[in-house]
Amino acid sequence: MTQVADKIESTAPRAAHYSATAASPRGDVPAWMASMRAAAADRFDSVGFPATTDEEWRNTNVSPITKTRFSPAPTEISHAAGELADRYRFGGDAIELIFVNGRLAPRLASQPRLPAGVRIASLAASIESDSALIRSALGKHATIDSSPFVALNTAFVADGAFVHIAAGAELNRPIHLLFISTTGEKPSVCHPRVLVIADQNVQASLVETYVGPAGTYFTNAVTEIVLGDNSRMDHCKFQQEGADALHMSATNVHLARSATFISHSVTLGGLLTRNDLAVCLAGDGAEATLNGLVVAANHQHVDNHIFLDHAATNCPSHEIYKHVLADKSTGVFKGKILVRPGAQKTDAKQTSKSLLLSDDATMHSQPALEIYADDVKCTHGSTIGPVDDELVFYLQSRGISKAAAHHLLTYAFAADITRRIRVEPVRKRVEDFLARQHDLPLDFRITETGTHDEKSR
Repeated sequence: MTQVADKIESTAPRAAHYSATAASPRGDVPAWMASMRAAAADRFDSVGFPATTDEEWRNTNVSPITKTRFSPAPTEISHAAGELADRYRFGGDAIELIFVNGRLAPRLASQPRLPAGVRIASLAASIESDSALIRSALGKHATIDSSPFVALNTAFVADGAFVHIAAGAELNRPIHLLFISTTGEKPSVCHPRVLVIADQNVQASLVETYVGPAGTYFTNAVTEIVLGDNSRMDHCKFQQEGADALHMSATNVHLARSATFISHSVTLGGLLTRNDLAVCLAGDGAEATLNGLVVAANHQHVDNHIFLDHAATNCPSHEIYKHVLADKSTGVFKGKILVRPGAQKTDAKQTSKSLLLSDDATMHSQPALEIYADDVKCTHGSTIGPVDDELVFYLQSRGISKAAAHHLLTYAFAADITRRIRVEPVRKRVEDFLARQHDLPLDFRITETGTHDEKSR
């Protein structure tokens, strides 16, 4: 695979000081995967890293990545990795795999007992046993043309998670994929990959957790999810990386007839974060609900790009993203709903709401509709503003201090998203974070849960 490494190294003139050469995958792989990696390296070599002159990256400057010389992430499992595993694992509440720097770390989690027809394993270990199935989907939905970071991940794809759920399976425990990044003496990079294939009539919950320590490192993650007819998946992506971490992620979802996909995206950590989520409603009657929460402070920058592709008839979609921005943090929301010709009876709703806790916080919001069918109902909206002074005054008149009123209203604003999360360990983790951020006692917390697609507050 030195050929792939050489091609990645040749991008150095486009991205000064960047080096991921040593991250080149090791070991023998099928010819089709070697060809896929080489094509991805060629693609990245031709386009390089995105610049702010690119429309899709206008509000996000990736210079913290391009100006840093990254070394391959350590392969050993450090004591710090073990501590993070203990802190973030679900334990007996989930079917759990733990990855360190993108590679499976079996000694950090016991081998899960799986129902019949369910396979959850290392991608690297599955390439030989499930080669035909993996080849049919890997790189087909998160294409190398969609983003330079997808191309970079694909060029170095080596390990990650492979999930296959056979027709009719119903999992009563969530699948938890815990990705831990660690740092060495120098800034490091890893490229986790997740491939999920659910056949017909499947019911499952999947959680991806990304965490790491203090220090500079770069996580470049790609997830592909394929749902068959009448399947339903509740997907959570929880990101709480270190304060100086750089996190790029792309999640691409393909929905067949009457499939349902529910997404909860929570971003709490990282210095620079970009989340790309693209969902294709390819079969009649498919449905998607996309909920997101960003809580940022200091100099954090979080960019969420959402693309809902309505390609079939009678497909509803619901989308609500909320941002809570403090200090000099920056948020970006760019949501696009595309209704293709013939996608009649589409019912799509898109909402972005942002709460600015500081005069120095900045939010860029750009919801958009592109419609090529005439029998549709599509709406979008965006609001940005500070905490409502009238509500603060009302709470003060009831004996609550001004600072406590601000904290309580901020918490309630964010809890509109957290209470929709059905996986309890994820919801509790976000609730605990919000309570610590806003110094709230337990009896102030909102404990009742809501439906994933309830009307936004």
